[in-house]
Amino acid sequence: MVPYSMEFKFEDFLADISQEYRNGVTQIHEELTTDKYKMKIEKKASGLLVSYSHPKTKRSLLNWVFRKSGLHIRIYAEGHANYADFISTLPNDMEASIAKSSQCKQFFNPPQCSPKCRGYDISIRGNKYQKCRYDCFLMQITQENLPIITELIRLEKETRVV
Repeated sequence: MVPYSMEFKFEDFLADISQEYRNGVTQIHEELTTDKYKMKIEKKASGLLVSYSHPKTKRSLLNWVFRKSGLHIRIYAEGHANYADFISTLPNDMEASIAKSSQCKQFFNPPQCSPKCRGYDISIRGNKYQKCRYDCFLMQITQENLPIITELIRLEKETRVV
């Protein structure tokens, strides 16, 4: 593990990732940095957290985070309505992850969350989900879902073109 007192590099984060995911994670990193997304690395209790924000709007696109179960990605899918057809075809394990995520309190009557909160109202194979933006697209990385996550990131990036 990298000492806390130093500035972190992507290679420090990559060193903590299982070999089977390094190529996919590196590919996503290279695409984002090529598109001028700003990377930030922070030390958290569970390991390094890597986030990427849009070069002009400064809004977060995604975070790589470690959990006890392994490497996860949190995608801030603000443009989800633009690729709802893709979301509606997510595999069962990714849908299960969304299903068990936190309900968005913005959809309660009356809303119990910040007025600035923008939760997700999505459908997958006829199942409707109203989920928290911080938890909905927080998914564990697996060999099976890494290509789907890569496509989800690409679609989200397309909605953020300024």
